[in-house]
Amino acid sequence: MMDILIIANFCRDFSSSDNGRFMYLCRELSKENNVEIVTSDFSHGNKEHKGKLTVDWPFKITFLHEPGYKKNISVKRFISHHKWGKEVNKYLKGRRKPDVIYCAIPSLTASAFAADYSKKNNVKFIVDIQDLWPEAFQMVFNLPLFNKIIYAPFKRLADNIYSSADEICAVSDTYAKRALSVNSRCKKGHVVFLGTNLDIFDKNVEENRVEKPEDEIWLAYCGTLGASYDLNCVIDALSIINESGRVTPKFIVMGDGPRKTEFEEYAKKKNVSCTFTGRLSYPKMCGLLGVCDITVNPIVTGSAASIINKHGDYAASGLPVINTQECQEYRALVDEYKMGFNCENGNSKEMADRIVQLIENPKLRENMCRNSRRCAEEKFDRKTSYQSLIDCILE
Repeated sequence: MMDILIIANFCRDFSSSDNGRFMYLCRELSKENNVEIVTSDFSHGNKEHKGKLTVDWPFKITFLHEPGYKKNISVKRFISHHKWGKEVNKYLKGRRKPDVIYCAIPSLTASAFAADYSKKNNVKFIVDIQDLWPEAFQMVFNLPLFNKIIYAPFKRLADNIYSSADEICAVSDTYAKRALSVNSRCKKGHVVFLGTNLDIFDKNVEENRVEKPEDEIWLAYCGTLGASYDLNCVIDALSIINESGRVTPKFIVMGDGPRKTEFEEYAKKKNVSCTFTGRLSYPKMCGLLGVCDITVNPIVTGSAASIINKHGDYAASGLPVINTQECQEYRALVDEYKMGFNCENGNSKEMADRIVQLIENPKLRENMCRNSRRCAEEKFDRKTSYQSLIDCILE
């Protein structure tokens, strides 16, 4: 029986409906091992400190204090993550030596301390790259001063973490290649998409299905309403369809974030029918997504994002996707499975044409629905895809 320590800043709420990557790993690994997950007491999603646990789990959950922040893109966020990383360092010094440390990136500070601890104490150190830092912030602050003062030191820190890893796991091939480029010991990375548990997804859809008028077409977006997401392009596309006199889908926006008010006001200005639900629980999101007709993945030019949460849920829903994300890995997946259309980033006219094509060709939409679900079963279902992560930890 192994002692496995998972360090992950960005976890969900550990409720019975928690469908997060680390919850799944903890549940599976704890069947035959001692498992502890160390996480933050601050919720990145709703910007509040977490309450007490309401469910008893067969693994240990340790919350370490983090000051918190109001905005995702802010100095306070950097400071908050840095302070949490120092708390992780203190905790490691007082804890018995584990057999394995499985560490999510970000945050960089906590990962750097974990890497140093592992090296000094001869502990197997595995990184799981969820996002590329500081590359993701460089996209937002693409300024010479930022690159010189902030980006370069953080890149060196990330390089040191990646080079220290005994195994490299990542949510996309793009992220794995970034880490492998500075690690001479790992011959390959373990690429496992964030994915979803299809059994849970399907159960959530059935138990939370909402009523939808038969004569309406619903276009769905799920996720953060932040700097990386170009919902204005979608609204412009729907405005073009509306002005042409064709059937215009209703835009269902599931999520919250700093640009929510901006998007709401723009939809009103363009006279586009939109419903902004705010942040939904995962079961409620599944239930609403399950009755929609088309999904959209609009991401701004230059984004460092790769295979992200919504991709797995979109595929699980068995719906075609209209994609503007530049990530070649995801664009190739859309083309390979013929589960939607890749559009030029920011091209609302092309997006409008593709939406109309799907609305006016039910047979095409039906085929893409089947292909999308097949992609979920082959690429995103955790029951099969996560076994390589589990094997990597236990080897």
